[in-house]
Amino acid sequence: MGSPDTPNGPAAPVLLVGVDFGLPHFDAELEELGLLAETAGLTPVARLSCKRKVPDAALFVGSGKADEIRMLAQMHGAQEVLFDQALSPAQQRNLERHLELPVNDRTMLILEIFAQRARSHEGKLQVELARLQYLATRLVRRWSHLERQRGGIGARGGPGETQIELDRRMIDKSIKSTRERLAKVKKQRATQRRQRERQDVFNVSLVGYTNAGKSTLFNALVKARAYAADQLFATLDTTTRQLYLSDARQSVSLSDTVGFIRDLPHGLVDAFQATLQEAVDADLLLHVVDASNPAFPEQIAEVQKVLAEIGADGIPQVLVFNKLDAMPAELRPPQLQDSYEWDGQAVPRLFVSARSGEGLPALRQLLTESVLAEKGTDKIPDPPADL
Repeated sequence: MGSPDTPNGPAAPVLLVGVDFGLPHFDAELEELGLLAETAGLTPVARLSCKRKVPDAALFVGSGKADEIRMLAQMHGAQEVLFDQALSPAQQRNLERHLELPVNDRTMLILEIFAQRARSHEGKLQVELARLQYLATRLVRRWSHLERQRGGIGARGGPGETQIELDRRMIDKSIKSTRERLAKVKKQRATQRRQRERQDVFNVSLVGYTNAGKSTLFNALVKARAYAADQLFATLDTTTRQLYLSDARQSVSLSDTVGFIRDLPHGLVDAFQATLQEAVDADLLLHVVDASNPAFPEQIAEVQKVLAEIGADGIPQVLVFNKLDAMPAELRPPQLQDSYEWDGQAVPRLFVSARSGEGLPALRQLLTESVLAEKGTDKIPDPPADL
Protein backbone atom coordinates (compact mmCIF):
# COMPACT_ATOMS: atom_id res chain seq x y z
CA MET A 1 0.00 0.00 0.00
CA GLY A 2 1.37 3.38 -0.99
CA SER A 3 1.94 6.11 1.52
CA PRO A 4 -0.26 9.17 2.00
CA ASP A 5 1.00 12.67 1.36
CA THR A 6 4.21 13.43 3.17
CA PRO A 7 6.24 16.63 3.43
CA ASN A 8 8.73 14.99 1.06
CA GLY A 9 6.37 14.48 -1.85
CA PRO A 10 2.83 13.94 -3.17
CA ALA A 11 0.61 10.92 -2.58
CA ALA A 12 1.48 7.75 -4.48
CA PRO A 13 -0.12 7.52 -7.95
CA VAL A 14 -2.25 4.38 -8.34
CA LEU A 15 -4.06 2.57 -11.17
CA LEU A 16 -7.59 1.37 -10.39
CA VAL A 17 -8.89 -1.91 -11.86
CA GLY A 18 -12.42 -3.32 -11.75
CA VAL A 19 -13.70 -6.57 -13.25
CA ASP A 20 -17.35 -7.00 -14.25
CA PHE A 21 -18.43 -10.61 -13.67
CA GLY A 22 -22.05 -9.83 -14.53
CA LEU A 23 -23.10 -9.23 -10.96
CA PRO A 24 -25.58 -6.41 -10.26
CA HIS A 25 -24.42 -2.92 -9.37
CA PHE A 26 -20.95 -3.18 -10.91
CA ASP A 27 -19.24 0.21 -10.54
CA ALA A 28 -18.01 0.66 -14.12
CA GLU A 29 -16.54 4.08 -13.35
CA LEU A 30 -14.81 2.82 -10.18
CA GLU A 31 -16.01 5.96 -8.39
CA GLU A 32 -16.20 4.39 -4.94
CA LEU A 33 -12.79 2.72 -5.29
CA GLY A 34 -11.40 6.10 -6.31
CA LEU A 35 -12.91 7.72 -3.20
CA LEU A 36 -11.47 4.96 -1.04
CA ALA A 37 -8.03 5.50 -2.60
CA GLU A 38 -8.20 9.25 -2.00
CA THR A 39 -9.37 8.69 1.57
CA ALA A 40 -6.27 6.51 2.11
CA GLY A 41 -4.10 9.36 0.81
CA LEU A 42 -3.46 7.94 -2.69
CA THR A 43 -3.92 9.60 -6.08
CA PRO A 44 -5.78 7.65 -8.81
CA VAL A 45 -4.10 8.43 -12.15
CA ALA A 46 -5.88 5.92 -14.42
CA ARG A 47 -8.83 3.50 -14.35
CA LEU A 48 -9.49 0.27 -16.23
CA SER A 49 -12.67 -1.83 -16.29
CA CYS A 50 -13.07 -5.16 -18.06
CA LYS A 51 -15.52 -8.06 -18.30
CA ARG A 52 -15.00 -11.72 -17.52
CA LYS A 53 -17.30 -14.67 -16.87
CA VAL A 54 -15.16 -15.99 -14.02
CA PRO A 55 -11.89 -14.88 -12.38
CA ASP A 56 -8.68 -16.24 -13.84
CA ALA A 57 -7.22 -18.64 -11.27
CA ALA A 58 -3.68 -17.31 -11.64
CA LEU A 59 -3.98 -13.62 -12.54
CA PHE A 60 -7.65 -12.81 -11.82
CA VAL A 61 -7.87 -10.91 -15.15
CA GLY A 62 -5.96 -13.21 -17.52
CA SER A 63 -2.51 -12.65 -19.04
CA GLY A 64 -3.63 -10.43 -21.95
CA LYS A 65 -5.46 -8.00 -19.70
CA ALA A 66 -2.58 -8.11 -17.20
CA ASP A 67 -0.25 -6.98 -20.03
CA GLU A 68 -2.67 -4.10 -20.73
CA ILE A 69 -2.65 -3.11 -17.06
CA ARG A 70 1.15 -3.12 -17.02
CA MET A 71 1.35 -0.85 -20.10
CA LEU A 72 -1.31 1.52 -18.71
CA ALA A 73 0.53 1.72 -15.37
CA GLN A 74 3.80 2.53 -17.11
CA MET A 75 2.11 5.15 -19.31
CA HIS A 76 0.63 7.00 -16.29
CA GLY A 77 3.52 6.45 -13.89
CA ALA A 78 1.43 4.43 -11.43
CA GLN A 79 3.38 3.08 -8.48
CA GLU A 80 0.69 0.65 -7.35
CA VAL A 81 -2.34 -1.21 -8.76
CA LEU A 82 -5.61 -1.41 -6.78
CA PHE A 83 -8.31 -3.97 -7.59
CA ASP A 84 -11.95 -3.32 -6.72
CA GLN A 85 -12.47 -6.97 -5.80
CA ALA A 86 -10.80 -9.24 -3.25
CA LEU A 87 -7.77 -11.13 -4.58
CA SER A 88 -6.54 -14.48 -3.35
CA PRO A 89 -2.99 -14.55 -1.97
CA ALA A 90 -1.81 -16.48 -5.05
CA GLN A 91 -3.47 -14.04 -7.50
CA GLN A 92 -1.95 -11.10 -5.67
CA ARG A 93 1.52 -12.66 -5.73
CA ASN A 94 1.26 -13.63 -9.43
CA LEU A 95 0.04 -10.17 -10.42
CA GLU A 96 2.91 -8.48 -8.61
CA ARG A 97 5.38 -10.65 -10.50
CA HIS A 98 3.66 -10.00 -13.83
CA LEU A 99 3.15 -6.26 -13.36
CA GLU A 100 6.39 -5.66 -11.45
CA LEU A 101 4.41 -3.36 -9.16
CA PRO A 102 2.79 -3.64 -5.72
CA VAL A 103 -0.78 -4.93 -6.04
CA ASN A 104 -3.49 -4.54 -3.40
CA ASP A 105 -7.23 -5.16 -3.30
CA ARG A 106 -10.31 -3.44 -1.93
CA THR A 107 -10.04 -5.37 1.34
CA MET A 108 -6.51 -4.15 2.06
CA LEU A 109 -7.48 -0.60 1.10
CA ILE A 110 -10.35 -0.54 3.60
CA LEU A 111 -8.10 -2.01 6.29
CA GLU A 112 -5.53 0.72 5.58
CA ILE A 113 -8.15 3.45 5.96
CA PHE A 114 -9.44 1.95 9.20
CA ALA A 115 -5.87 1.76 10.53
CA GLN A 116 -5.35 5.46 9.73
CA ARG A 117 -8.67 6.58 11.26
CA ALA A 118 -9.13 4.51 14.42
CA ARG A 119 -8.74 6.74 17.48
CA SER A 120 -10.06 4.87 20.50
CA HIS A 121 -8.23 1.99 22.18
CA GLU A 122 -11.07 -0.33 21.15
CA GLY A 123 -11.04 0.85 17.55
CA LYS A 124 -7.30 0.32 17.25
CA LEU A 125 -7.61 -3.19 18.69
CA GLN A 126 -10.38 -4.06 16.24
CA VAL A 127 -8.39 -2.82 13.25
CA GLU A 128 -5.27 -4.64 14.44
CA LEU A 129 -7.19 -7.92 14.71
CA ALA A 130 -8.62 -7.59 11.21
CA ARG A 131 -5.20 -6.67 9.80
CA LEU A 132 -3.51 -9.65 11.47
CA GLN A 133 -6.19 -12.02 10.18
CA TYR A 134 -5.70 -10.69 6.65
CA LEU A 135 -1.91 -10.82 6.89
CA ALA A 136 -1.95 -14.41 8.15
CA THR A 137 -3.22 -15.60 4.76
CA ARG A 138 -0.56 -13.69 2.84
CA LEU A 139 2.67 -14.51 4.66
CA VAL A 140 4.06 -16.27 1.60
CA ARG A 141 4.21 -12.97 -0.33
CA ARG A 142 6.84 -11.60 2.03
CA TRP A 143 9.26 -14.44 1.22
CA SER A 144 8.87 -14.79 -2.56
CA HIS A 145 12.45 -13.52 -3.02
CA LEU A 146 13.72 -16.79 -1.50
CA GLU A 147 12.36 -18.80 -4.41
CA ARG A 148 15.25 -17.68 -6.61
CA GLN A 149 17.73 -18.82 -3.95
CA ARG A 150 16.23 -22.11 -2.76
CA GLY A 151 14.08 -23.33 -5.61
CA GLY A 152 10.76 -22.34 -4.13
CA ILE A 153 9.15 -21.59 -0.79
CA GLY A 154 7.84 -25.13 -0.53
CA ALA A 155 11.33 -26.64 -0.36
CA ARG A 156 11.43 -28.68 2.83
CA GLY A 157 13.74 -27.39 5.50
CA GLY A 158 14.56 -24.20 3.58
CA PRO A 159 15.02 -20.90 5.41
CA GLY A 160 11.85 -19.51 3.83
CA GLU A 161 9.73 -22.27 5.27
CA THR A 162 11.29 -21.85 8.71
CA GLN A 163 10.79 -18.08 8.65
CA ILE A 164 7.18 -18.40 7.51
CA GLU A 165 6.45 -20.80 10.36
CA LEU A 166 8.07 -18.39 12.82
CA ASP A 167 6.03 -15.51 11.42
CA ARG A 168 2.85 -17.58 11.53
CA ARG A 169 3.36 -18.46 15.18
CA MET A 170 4.07 -14.82 15.97
CA ILE A 171 0.92 -13.66 14.17
CA ASP A 172 -1.20 -16.40 15.79
CA LYS A 173 0.09 -15.26 19.19
CA SER A 174 -0.73 -11.62 18.35
CA ILE A 175 -4.23 -12.58 17.17
CA LYS A 176 -4.85 -14.47 20.43
CA SER A 177 -3.58 -11.55 22.54
CA THR A 178 -5.65 -8.99 20.60
CA ARG A 179 -8.79 -11.11 20.92
CA GLU A 180 -8.27 -11.36 24.69
CA ARG A 181 -7.92 -7.59 25.00
CA LEU A 182 -11.03 -7.07 22.84
CA ALA A 183 -12.96 -9.51 25.03
CA LYS A 184 -12.20 -7.26 28.04
CA VAL A 185 -13.48 -4.24 26.11
CA LYS A 186 -16.67 -6.15 25.24
CA LYS A 187 -17.19 -6.91 28.93
CA GLN A 188 -16.81 -3.23 29.79
CA ARG A 189 -19.34 -2.31 27.09
CA ALA A 190 -21.74 -4.97 28.34
CA THR A 191 -21.51 -3.49 31.85
CA GLN A 192 -22.26 -0.01 30.46
CA ARG A 193 -25.26 -1.40 28.52
CA ARG A 194 -26.64 -3.11 31.62
CA GLN A 195 -26.36 0.16 33.51
CA ARG A 196 -28.33 1.91 30.76
CA GLU A 197 -30.95 -0.85 30.81
CA ARG A 198 -31.34 -0.49 34.58
CA GLN A 199 -31.84 3.21 34.07
CA ASP A 200 -34.57 2.37 31.51
CA VAL A 201 -32.87 4.45 28.79
CA PHE A 202 -34.31 4.35 25.26
CA ASN A 203 -31.39 3.60 22.90
CA VAL A 204 -31.21 4.99 19.35
CA SER A 205 -28.37 4.15 16.95
CA LEU A 206 -27.47 5.92 13.71
CA VAL A 207 -26.51 3.42 11.02
CA GLY A 208 -26.02 3.79 7.28
CA TYR A 209 -23.68 3.66 4.33
CA THR A 210 -20.40 5.49 4.74
CA ASN A 211 -20.57 9.21 3.95
CA ALA A 212 -24.36 9.32 4.27
CA GLY A 213 -24.03 12.16 6.78
CA LYS A 214 -24.55 10.26 10.06
CA SER A 215 -22.04 12.31 12.06
CA THR A 216 -23.39 15.61 10.73
CA LEU A 217 -26.91 14.52 11.74
CA PHE A 218 -25.60 13.34 15.13
CA ASN A 219 -23.97 16.74 15.72
CA ALA A 220 -27.13 18.59 14.65
CA LEU A 221 -29.31 16.58 17.04
CA VAL A 222 -27.15 16.61 20.17
CA LYS A 223 -25.03 19.74 19.53
CA ALA A 224 -21.91 17.59 19.77
CA ARG A 225 -18.61 17.96 17.97
CA ALA A 226 -18.13 14.46 16.56
CA TYR A 227 -15.74 14.50 13.59
CA ALA A 228 -17.70 14.92 10.35
CA ALA A 229 -16.28 15.29 6.86
CA ASP A 230 -17.31 14.68 3.26
CA GLN A 231 -15.23 11.53 2.96
CA LEU A 232 -15.54 7.79 3.43
CA PHE A 233 -15.20 6.41 6.96
CA ALA A 234 -14.92 9.78 8.70
CA THR A 235 -16.24 8.02 11.82
CA LEU A 236 -14.81 4.72 13.07
CA ASP A 237 -15.38 4.88 16.81
CA THR A 238 -18.87 4.84 18.30
CA THR A 239 -19.85 8.08 20.06
CA THR A 240 -22.83 8.15 22.44
CA ARG A 241 -24.57 11.26 23.79
CA GLN A 242 -27.85 12.04 25.53
CA LEU A 243 -30.54 13.64 23.38
CA TYR A 244 -33.24 15.46 25.34
CA LEU A 245 -36.74 15.30 23.84
CA SER A 246 -38.69 18.11 25.44
CA ASP A 247 -42.10 16.81 24.34
CA ALA A 248 -41.40 13.41 25.89
CA ARG A 249 -39.90 15.04 29.00
CA GLN A 250 -36.91 12.69 28.89
CA SER A 251 -33.57 11.94 27.24
CA VAL A 252 -32.68 9.11 24.90
CA SER A 253 -29.23 7.63 24.30
CA LEU A 254 -28.07 8.41 20.74
CA SER A 255 -25.07 6.55 19.23
CA ASP A 256 -23.16 7.36 16.04
CA THR A 257 -21.65 4.17 14.56
CA VAL A 258 -19.15 3.26 11.84
CA GLY A 259 -20.47 3.48 8.28
CA PHE A 260 -21.05 0.37 6.17
CA ILE A 261 -19.78 -0.18 2.63
CA ARG A 262 -20.14 -2.66 -0.20
CA ASP A 263 -17.98 -5.76 0.27
CA LEU A 264 -16.99 -4.78 3.79
CA PRO A 265 -14.27 -7.31 4.70
CA HIS A 266 -15.75 -10.07 6.85
CA GLY A 267 -12.74 -9.77 9.15
CA LEU A 268 -13.82 -6.21 9.88
CA VAL A 269 -17.44 -7.20 10.48
CA ASP A 270 -16.24 -9.82 12.97
CA ALA A 271 -13.62 -7.57 14.55
CA PHE A 272 -16.04 -4.65 14.91
CA GLN A 273 -18.71 -6.67 16.70
CA ALA A 274 -18.08 -4.68 19.89
CA THR A 275 -18.61 -1.36 18.13
CA LEU A 276 -21.57 -2.59 16.08
CA GLN A 277 -23.10 -4.01 19.27
CA GLU A 278 -24.51 -0.53 19.85
CA ALA A 279 -26.73 -1.15 16.82
CA VAL A 280 -27.67 -4.67 17.97
CA ASP A 281 -28.79 -3.38 21.38
CA ALA A 282 -30.72 -0.36 20.09
CA ASP A 283 -34.45 0.10 20.58
CA LEU A 284 -34.61 2.03 17.30
CA LEU A 285 -32.29 2.38 14.31
CA LEU A 286 -32.11 5.63 12.37
CA HIS A 287 -30.92 4.32 9.01
CA VAL A 288 -29.35 7.40 7.38
CA VAL A 289 -29.41 7.45 3.56
CA ASP A 290 -27.70 9.86 1.17
CA ALA A 291 -30.79 11.02 -0.75
CA SER A 292 -28.63 12.82 -3.31
CA ASN A 293 -26.79 9.63 -4.35
CA PRO A 294 -28.44 7.87 -7.34
CA ALA A 295 -27.19 4.52 -5.98
CA PHE A 296 -29.07 4.88 -2.67
CA PRO A 297 -31.23 1.72 -3.20
CA GLU A 298 -28.07 -0.41 -3.51
CA GLN A 299 -26.56 1.32 -0.47
CA ILE A 300 -29.70 0.60 1.58
CA ALA A 301 -29.44 -3.07 0.55
CA GLU A 302 -25.79 -3.25 1.62
CA VAL A 303 -26.57 -1.79 5.06
CA GLN A 304 -29.48 -4.19 5.54
CA LYS A 305 -27.19 -7.10 4.61
CA VAL A 306 -24.64 -6.15 7.30
CA LEU A 307 -27.40 -5.53 9.86
CA ALA A 308 -28.62 -9.08 9.19
CA GLU A 309 -25.06 -10.40 9.66
CA ILE A 310 -24.76 -8.83 13.11
CA GLY A 311 -28.29 -9.77 14.19
CA ALA A 312 -29.77 -6.26 14.10
CA ASP A 313 -32.21 -6.76 11.21
CA GLY A 314 -35.20 -7.26 13.52
CA ILE A 315 -34.86 -3.87 15.26
CA PRO A 316 -37.42 -1.20 14.27
CA GLN A 317 -36.02 1.25 11.71
CA VAL A 318 -36.69 4.71 10.39
CA LEU A 319 -35.14 5.62 7.05
CA VAL A 320 -33.72 9.13 7.31
CA PHE A 321 -33.08 10.41 3.78
CA ASN A 322 -30.40 13.02 4.40
CA LYS A 323 -28.75 15.71 2.24
CA LEU A 324 -32.03 17.22 1.10
CA ASP A 325 -30.09 20.45 0.54
CA ALA A 326 -27.91 18.70 -2.07
CA MET A 327 -30.88 17.58 -4.19
CA PRO A 328 -31.84 19.63 -7.28
CA ALA A 329 -35.15 21.43 -6.88
CA GLU A 330 -36.85 19.24 -9.51
CA LEU A 331 -35.90 16.07 -7.59
CA ARG A 332 -37.03 17.22 -4.16
CA PRO A 333 -39.86 15.00 -2.85
CA PRO A 334 -43.32 16.56 -2.65
CA GLN A 335 -43.72 15.08 0.85
CA LEU A 336 -40.96 15.03 3.42
CA GLN A 337 -42.56 12.20 5.37
CA ASP A 338 -43.90 8.95 3.92
CA SER A 339 -43.11 5.22 3.92
CA TYR A 340 -40.60 3.22 1.91
CA GLU A 341 -41.14 -0.36 0.78
CA TRP A 342 -38.36 -2.68 1.91
CA ASP A 343 -38.57 -6.47 1.74
CA GLY A 344 -42.35 -6.33 1.66
CA GLN A 345 -42.52 -4.02 4.67
CA ALA A 346 -43.44 -0.34 4.80
CA VAL A 347 -40.67 1.47 6.69
CA PRO A 348 -41.24 5.08 7.90
CA ARG A 349 -39.19 7.58 5.92
CA LEU A 350 -38.24 11.19 6.58
CA PHE A 351 -36.37 13.63 4.33
CA VAL A 352 -34.01 15.93 6.21
CA SER A 353 -30.98 18.11 5.80
CA ALA A 354 -28.60 17.73 8.72
CA ARG A 355 -26.68 20.69 7.35
CA SER A 356 -29.56 23.19 7.05
CA GLY A 357 -31.81 21.71 9.74
CA GLU A 358 -34.78 21.15 7.43
CA GLY A 359 -36.88 18.20 8.57
CA LEU A 360 -35.17 17.84 11.96
CA PRO A 361 -38.25 18.94 13.99
CA ALA A 362 -40.23 16.13 12.33
CA LEU A 363 -37.45 13.67 13.20
CA ARG A 364 -37.52 14.77 16.83
CA GLN A 365 -41.30 14.35 16.86
CA LEU A 366 -40.96 10.84 15.45
CA LEU A 367 -38.41 9.98 18.15
CA THR A 368 -40.80 11.35 20.77
CA GLU A 369 -43.60 9.15 19.44
CA SER A 370 -41.30 6.10 19.51
CA VAL A 371 -40.35 6.74 23.14
CA LEU A 372 -43.99 7.20 24.19
CA ALA A 373 -45.00 4.04 22.30
CA GLU A 374 -42.27 2.15 24.16
CA LYS A 375 -43.81 3.37 27.41
CA GLY A 376 -47.20 2.14 26.25
CA THR A 377 -48.74 5.59 25.99
CA ASP A 378 -49.37 8.03 23.17
CA LYS A 379 -49.97 10.89 25.59
CA ILE A 380 -47.28 13.50 26.13
CA PRO A 381 -46.68 13.65 29.92
CA ASP A 382 -47.60 16.68 31.94
CA PRO A 383 -44.72 18.87 33.11
CA PRO A 384 -43.63 18.24 36.70
CA ALA A 385 -45.51 20.23 39.33
CA ASP A 386 -43.74 23.17 40.91
CA LEU A 387 -42.20 22.35 44.28
